[in-house]
Amino acid sequence: MTLPKLILLNLLRHRVRMLIGSAGIAFGVAAMLAVLSIVLGAIGMFERILSTDSQYLVFEKNVSDLFFSSVDEASIEGIRKMDTVESAHPILFGIVSTEGNPVITCFGVTRQDPRIEQAQWIAGSPARFGDDTDRVFLGARAAEFLKAGVGEEVEIGRERYEVGGILATENGFEDGGIFMPLAMAQRYFHREGYSSIVAIKLRNEQDGERFKEEVGSHFPGLMALENEEFSQSYTQFRILTATAWGVGVCAFLLGGMGVANTMLMSVFGRIREIAVLRVTGFSKTQVAGMIVGESLLLAIFGSMAGFLLGFGALAVLERLPGLNGYVRPEASLLILFGIVLVALATSIAGAAYPAWHATRIQPAEALRYE
Repeated sequence: MTLPKLILLNLLRHRVRMLIGSAGIAFGVAAMLAVLSIVLGAIGMFERILSTDSQYLVFEKNVSDLFFSSVDEASIEGIRKMDTVESAHPILFGIVSTEGNPVITCFGVTRQDPRIEQAQWIAGSPARFGDDTDRVFLGARAAEFLKAGVGEEVEIGRERYEVGGILATENGFEDGGIFMPLAMAQRYFHREGYSSIVAIKLRNEQDGERFKEEVGSHFPGLMALENEEFSQSYTQFRILTATAWGVGVCAFLLGGMGVANTMLMSVFGRIREIAVLRVTGFSKTQVAGMIVGESLLLAIFGSMAGFLLGFGALAVLERLPGLNGYVRPEASLLILFGIVLVALATSIAGAAYPAWHATRIQPAEALRYE
């Protein structure tokens, strides 16, 4: 009998043990896939908010979060007058609450902002945006969970505002958010004259370095970064990504311990069988290969089950009304490949000691083993 057939036969003979070992890997794969997809999807959505029809971001230096950044109107006007700048759109970020929805992202923008002009308007018109500072505008998902239509009133905080329009976007944060004219948002959040960031589109992309230098020299309290450069350096994004990988790896460590325990119990339960294999000509390398091969098959079966479980969980989370469309999973081929590699490495590591122990079995003594 060939070694691959023997490996498969051993697993089929011990189905319960195989299921337990595969389950540990499956839960690790599902947890890592779900956490990474949700976190990276959220980061991607926020990045797309910042990069809508813009190439650079201007914000306050040394802030831990863009919600705390403050760019004054005088600086915004000065940036608009730069000969390198084609357009500059200020955005004020905030968090508002309604009954049953304690956290809703709010965007204070101007009528000329690309996200207003490029959105699909389900009800109302972009021409009405900002013509009356008592009106708010809802993303399509926000209109659903707030159960509000154009002309109706919604309670935001302690105030009630008329809905002026409903717009649909591809971005989960925006689609589940509330839009206010910039001046209205500044009053609501008591930040008159300030915005969180300024999204910049240059006349010529080759002038990027020059633009950054001019912002640094003319506005010492501000800094400008290219969108991609900002995404790579933004502390919150790095913390979220590192946390996601950390949680995923911890889940796999638990799965690896399960595989190690399963394989070790398998070796102890087959001491006489391993001795017979050694007597019939199996080398130590072949015995170790058999144990590692069984572990790798467990990882493969567990990974397939884990992907089914993980994608199923993501599909449910994406459609949960309580999450207001904020979950938009993102699973690239690179992430999937990385998860598979971690699963295989975990399984090999989990099989290392059982395989070594199997090679230490002495056939003459093991045949007398009860």
